[in-house]
Amino acid sequence: MGLDLTWQESNELWAEAVQQSPTITSTDGLDTIQALPPRIGSGYGRITELQPEMELNIFSGTFHDLTLRMPENEHPLQFTVYLSGTVEGLNSPSMNKDLGLISGSGMQRPWSAFFSSAQPIVAVNVQVQPYVLAQLFGAPIQELPSELQALAPLKSDWQTLFSPKTTGAMRAVAHQLIYCPFKGISKRLYLQSKVYELMALQVEAITQPEVALQTAPLKQDTIARIYYAAEILRARLEYPPSQTDLAQQVGLGTRTLQKGFKAVFGLTPFAYLTQQRMQLAEQLLRQPNCTVAEVSNIVGYANPARFAAAFKRHFGITPSECLQGKKIF
Repeated sequence: MGLDLTWQESNELWAEAVQQSPTITSTDGLDTIQALPPRIGSGYGRITELQPEMELNIFSGTFHDLTLRMPENEHPLQFTVYLSGTVEGLNSPSMNKDLGLISGSGMQRPWSAFFSSAQPIVAVNVQVQPYVLAQLFGAPIQELPSELQALAPLKSDWQTLFSPKTTGAMRAVAHQLIYCPFKGISKRLYLQSKVYELMALQVEAITQPEVALQTAPLKQDTIARIYYAAEILRARLEYPPSQTDLAQQVGLGTRTLQKGFKAVFGLTPFAYLTQQRMQLAEQLLRQPNCTVAEVSNIVGYANPARFAAAFKRHFGITPSECLQGKKIF
């Protein structure tokens, strides 16, 4: 019967292993090598700190049949490639020689991983804090390129997981990371360049339409804040807050606000605002003694011509036609 461990129990076994078999430091001082706890399996893990908040982890070994259960936790950004072996996941993608994993930062949901003794695992993992990624583009995290924004949400948001296909180029870079031919400063520079190359290959892979994407559902607290934001917009149709101000009022980041509106209402905040304005405008125009100019002002359009254009795009008829009783189809 296989082991069933919580993350805390696993950490305790690793701590015991360090006491029984102390970690080894490479001759150039860059790598820390630790043997796998005997109760978990055989093999080693190698950790190389390439720069502050960027770490290369290499694992080679065989686990006993094992279930590892992880609690909800704050997670860094990770890029992972498996050269051999398989890890089956529950609430997390499986990993093998054909499918890697990019784990966005943020909050990781509780998950379980199932390790088998049938095949040894050789894996390369890069762990990096999102601000390091942002530094590469000379921009704050919230201004990352759109292709990368899902990788670095607010710490309080659920992470996003991608399962890019592992290509021959990725395997080659992973081999080069494991069997680095250099020492000292040359080794650090070489490993840094190869880590960036691996990250580039995996980021390129997740832009392909067939890549599996797992986005965790919004937290209940986030959903409540989205509904509060919608309430604010409905109450301030004439003078709505900017998206940045709205996000601050409800305690969310602007990207989380956008993602939340899409998830809850199927619309961006701006599209939701427009929808609410048009619905109120249509109701007002059906009432007697209203003018197009008055309704335009009430729903926040200083320019009646712009209001008329938006109304026609939304309903297919003009405000004047609506005022005259024409039906909307």
